[in-house]
Amino acid sequence: MQLIIYIFLYPILWSISILPFRLLYVLSDGFYIITYYIIGYRKKIVRENLALTLPHLSDKERLIIEKKSFQNMCDVFLEMIKTLTISKSEMEKRYTFKNIEVYDYLEKKGKSIALLCAHYASYEWAISINSKISFEGYAVYKKINNRYFDKLVRDIRSKFKATLITTKETIPEMGNNYRNNKLSLYGLISDQSPKLGSFFHWNKFMGIEVPIHTGGEMLAKKYDMNVLFLRTKKLGRGFYEAELEVLSENTKEVPNYEITDRFLKLVEQQIYEQPENYLWTHNRWKHRKLS
Repeated sequence: MQLIIYIFLYPILWSISILPFRLLYVLSDGFYIITYYIIGYRKKIVRENLALTLPHLSDKERLIIEKKSFQNMCDVFLEMIKTLTISKSEMEKRYTFKNIEVYDYLEKKGKSIALLCAHYASYEWAISINSKISFEGYAVYKKINNRYFDKLVRDIRSKFKATLITTKETIPEMGNNYRNNKLSLYGLISDQSPKLGSFFHWNKFMGIEVPIHTGGEMLAKKYDMNVLFLRTKKLGRGFYEAELEVLSENTKEVPNYEITDRFLKLVEQQIYEQPENYLWTHNRWKHRKLS
């Protein structure tokens, strides 16, 4: 059954990926109408999240952000499909790095690097950094149940020199690379809500006290990695600018949770600047403390 689904869907995905961007976004507009107005995908969660975190805005202002966030989500989804056939030159034109020299500076330090980012703007296209580095690039992801699509995703990422590792593979791979002194870059999306029982740090995120995912910081400390934050700004439809900021060069000397808390503050800043570009469909505040 998995193979049949793959054989049926792959030609559709490939056909979408070869569309010129102008037509891709026409299709995205259609997806938006279906997702938001007809299906109402997670609309209740988005509305609750916006009311929780942006109470200073009026209902009308939050509704505008809500609709724009669904438009952005559809754009990002189709941009991910576009990665199937996008050229390196086209990617470099659409996803630029403002200060790649910050990354180059850390490479010269001779330690592996943890790159922390959020579900914000085109987080999928952040893999293009791998074409600009000399370290081995890894991206941590959640394995897809359909093994054919899982392989397809891995193959797509390999176009930009990125090696995908599942969450279960992460610690063994990092440990092996550390022991063999294999310098690597690990991309970690670290703004998700942790599973109950697996967290041990609480702090405020967007003004709400929630359990905090500390895996990125703990792994960086365990394997003595330097830490970078990837901030992405949407310049226009299909165009993004990424900026890198050093979070730590001596992780083992930094008090526990300080790196994580700083990361979350930076994520907050970019959300407040362009809230419509955050993935509000994630139930990020489901385990919040009730006053």
